Amino acid sequence: MKTSAKFIVLHPSLHKPGGGGGGTPTVASHRAWLVVFVLFFIFTFAFTLFSTRDTGSAAKIATNAAARAKSQLPRPVFDALLHYASENITSSAGRMSFAEVKSVAASLRRCATPCNFLVFGLTHETLLWNSLNHNGRTVFVDESSYLISKLEEKYPPLEAYDVQFTTKVNELYDLIEHYKSQVTNECRPVQNLLFSDCKLAINDLPNHIYDVAWDVILIDGPRGYSSTTPGRMGAIFTAGVLARSKRGGAAETHVFVHEIEREVERVCSDEFLCGENLVETKESLGHFVVGKMEGNRNRFGFCSGSGSSVSPEST
Repeated sequence: MKTSAKFIVLHPSLHKPGGGGGGTPTVASHRAWLVVFVLFFIFTFAFTLFSTRDTGSAAKIATNAAARAKSQLPRPVFDALLHYASENITSSAGRMSFAEVKSVAASLRRCATPCNFLVFGLTHETLLWNSLNHNGRTVFVDESSYLISKLEEKYPPLEAYDVQFTTKVNELYDLIEHYKSQVTNECRPVQNLLFSDCKLAINDLPNHIYDVAWDVILIDGPRGYSSTTPGRMGAIFTAGVLARSKRGGAAETHVFVHEIEREVERVCSDEFLCGENLVETKESLGHFVVGKMEGNRNRFGFCSGSGSSVSPEST
């Protein structure tokens, strides 16, 4: 009988759970998930590390920038120092002395922030005044539109306005007589100067200037060294009205008049700022403290005394 060999081939069932080769795909699947988890962990760790480092660097840069900004001089102070360091100091004509500058600076330092400082005249001290009143408002008024434009071109942050003065030094006593005839009308001490027809009133500044409660006013201009120059009659009269008419702010205004030994400055200070308000004189600088008259707006006359000591002679 003829026999033949038989071979039995066993095929593992793909559907049979457990044992044998049936566990291989599950192990492979677990390993794949493990790899994905590890990669995800590595990526997250790296991202967090670099993000934290970048944030720390940005914060450090910002902190350093803030520290540099805090340590830097304010721009007005920087400009002033640069200006005076480069100036020719051999000539002192028209400049204030140390004692005079110190007197104005003391009032600015005592002034409540922000301090409102009005200056008549562009002088050697212009940038100094702007710097000393840092964080306050400083406004300059001058007769020269050319100097105003050059100043604004070189120092854009400065606020300055030009005025066309119509007075002359040789008209002093005619203007005083005009004032006396109009003291109850156009030249009264409490009024809105925008609408004044008094010959001594400066009424062509921007409207908002008249609404400011000025804390300190310095009169160091316009020119007054000869009979045909404008003189400071209008500036002193205007300062007296602004101090008495202001609404809000401090009850008193500090008014400084430079070169007060000259006839125009002495006579007009006596008339419009009043000897009773003079608190000190430092060399050529008179310092007046003028109070508001809002509680007595019907009073006519700038001074409370019976009269002034106006006379052509110098004392």
